Amino acid sequence: MSSRIGQAEWIWKDGEMIPWADATVHLLSTAVQFGSSVFEGIRCYATPDGPAIFRLREHLRRLFDSATVYRMRPDHTIESLAESCIELVRINKLDACYLRPMILRGYGAAGLHAVDSPIETYLAAWPWGAYLGSEALEKGVDVCTSSWTRAAPNTFPVAAKAAGHYNAAQLMKAQAVADGYSEAIALGPGGLVSEGSGQNLFLVRDGVLITPFLDGTSLGGITRDAVLQLARDRGIPIREQHVPRESLYIVDELFFTGTASEVTPIRSVDRIAIGEVGPITRALQEDFLAVVTGRSEDRHGWLTRV
Repeated sequence: MSSRIGQAEWIWKDGEMIPWADATVHLLSTAVQFGSSVFEGIRCYATPDGPAIFRLREHLRRLFDSATVYRMRPDHTIESLAESCIELVRINKLDACYLRPMILRGYGAAGLHAVDSPIETYLAAWPWGAYLGSEALEKGVDVCTSSWTRAAPNTFPVAAKAAGHYNAAQLMKAQAVADGYSEAIALGPGGLVSEGSGQNLFLVRDGVLITPFLDGTSLGGITRDAVLQLARDRGIPIREQHVPRESLYIVDELFFTGTASEVTPIRSVDRIAIGEVGPITRALQEDFLAVVTGRSEDRHGWLTRV
């Protein structure tokens, strides 16, 4: 699956629709110099009733939380940005797409105290299919345990989805691909399992769904939360716990969750086979995709119709 960004006609910037090619920032903006940017990834799915955005307001609330942590909260409201996201999908005539809201510090300050750099807010949307490829959703992916670890708590505020945090994720992903894997699993500074390069992680052992604690080394995923709810709906036992690395090798099932990854099965870790996609993984994947594509009832109010 190509990681190249597709294009649409319009991007929203602080209340105005601007042509795609005009959405630029200065070389010396604080965002470029120091990574002062927070963002979200949101999927919009084609449904029988038209495009529907998955958990739009939850994503935008996390965006505002991230901006607050980095002292760059914009002069917009969550509701106004939600309406602008809907209009962006509509004006670009997109049935299914990926939305990328961003809040960043623009051009102004030369140093780290960036109060002289304006806060700019952008909304972009473009067509994008399965992150790891459609075959990955069906058959699973091969992953490795990364030699790069997540930062310790109180090093970076990992509850904030900030661009600079993803430098480590890029190293993990690049190493994994160079070594012949699709993805990487990261450990925390204490050697316990944290998450993927850009996804949360679930294990299944003896019919119990297990996921690592949100321990200050991983992002609280919105898709993670949805999958936990779908598991409750099915009566699947759930356990949040510390996960040592060796647990990855002896699970019955293993899968990633995330906006881009959706629910992606893992078939091997460090060349140790887990096997074909298991029944709990498949059931949760099917439940998730059925809801977001409008093939089953949206019992939890996750979809915003365009």
